[in-house]
Amino acid sequence: MASLETPVCEFGKSAIDFDLLGVDGERHNLASARGENGLLVMFICNHCPYVKSVQDRIIRDVTELMQHGVNAIAIMSNDPDDYPEDSFENMALLSKQLNYPFPYVWDETQAVAKQYGAVCTPDFFGFNSKLELQYRGRLDASRKEAAPADVRRDLFESMLQVAKTGQGPTQQIPGMGCSIKWRTD
Repeated sequence: MASLETPVCEFGKSAIDFDLLGVDGERHNLASARGENGLLVMFICNHCPYVKSVQDRIIRDVTELMQHGVNAIAIMSNDPDDYPEDSFENMALLSKQLNYPFPYVWDETQAVAKQYGAVCTPDFFGFNSKLELQYRGRLDASRKEAAPADVRRDLFESMLQVAKTGQGPTQQIPGMGCSIKWRTD
């Protein structure tokens, strides 16, 4: 399992539309996912220890951000043939078990992850109300283990700023996670 760091934010880059099946049986795209003040596109999966260590924090932060008009969507792009824990069926089970407050969708062809330039799980892309990229950084100081409960909430604070001003902070700390498991065929 290779650990990777996310690239720096390309401020103003437009969100790329998608049409992906969610574990709720519905199809989701930018229009259905976006909030009045922004959208958080998250590339996550079920098996990654980086994601597992912060699932509760992702749920907490997304739930609070929704109160500020920022919606979220989680995209799973890993190859489930090599990582069965990331199968669509297991995505549905995990989403139900943790009561995800956001759509959890499958990027079966991996095209969306490639278009976004996603490199790892978790990988966060924070867009303003015009769907312009304003945040590409970490959730907080957590790595494979959750950081102390009182750490700075980088993603939450940044997306709250985006919701209020339309712009993200100029200083952002890259996220880190497991590499996306690309298909080899």
